[in-house]
Amino acid sequence: MRAIGHDIRVRVRPGTGDGPVLLLCNGIGASLEVLQPLVDHLDPSITAARFDVPGVGGSPDARLPYTMPVLAHGLGILLDKLGYERADVFGISWGGALAQQFAFQHPQRCRRAVLVSTGTGSIMVPAGPKVLARMVTPRRYRDPDYARQIAADLYGGSTRDNPDAVRTLVGSHTRAGSRRGYRHQLLAGAGWCSLPWLRLIRQPTLLLFGDDDPLIPVVNGRILQRGLPHGELVVYPGGHLDVVVQAQTYGPVISEFLLR
Repeated sequence: MRAIGHDIRVRVRPGTGDGPVLLLCNGIGASLEVLQPLVDHLDPSITAARFDVPGVGGSPDARLPYTMPVLAHGLGILLDKLGYERADVFGISWGGALAQQFAFQHPQRCRRAVLVSTGTGSIMVPAGPKVLARMVTPRRYRDPDYARQIAADLYGGSTRDNPDAVRTLVGSHTRAGSRRGYRHQLLAGAGWCSLPWLRLIRQPTLLLFGDDDPLIPVVNGRILQRGLPHGELVVYPGGHLDVVVQAQTYGPVISEFLLR
């Protein structure tokens, strides 16, 4: 599908209901396959649309870097082409930044938001230097054994006892993107910050944060809760990826929020 001058790979799971489509925004370097367990455990009435940003998964590289506002504009075009006037938006980690930008930029088209293990961007409480150093390259998506090796230190939560879950999630079920695509995602996030306009996101927003997340400390969830007029914070026992790794638990939580 063509949007903002790029071919974007999109996958839609049709729902049985007539509510807004749910746009799912993924973490950095992750292709749409990574969110398959979560989609499988969403209520069947919810239509779920996933996509690969340029240079990730099945979407070709962008020739030039892009920004979060440009990508959020592209999501609006994507909605038009899919035939939907309104959407709910889900964003995890890097995708949480894009989800915030979409909710801010398209207030009339975004009904509800779900933000998972994310932050306000360049002004947030960061991870430790050792964790951040491992985020500089997409090696974990290309080397499943490396993904397993660093799982506990990078993602925390259930991956401390079951690192094979990460090996499967980001190894067997993902399509590694290009180094340029990963670089462009890093650049898009580096200069982005939602704090100046966070209070203008007036949609009901569910915030899901793990209490053992080395990558996005839970304090960032509390910052978002204070800044969002209608933010609802749920702190769960787990780490950065547990909403997906334990989708059988958190898919119904997200569904209940979206179907209220």
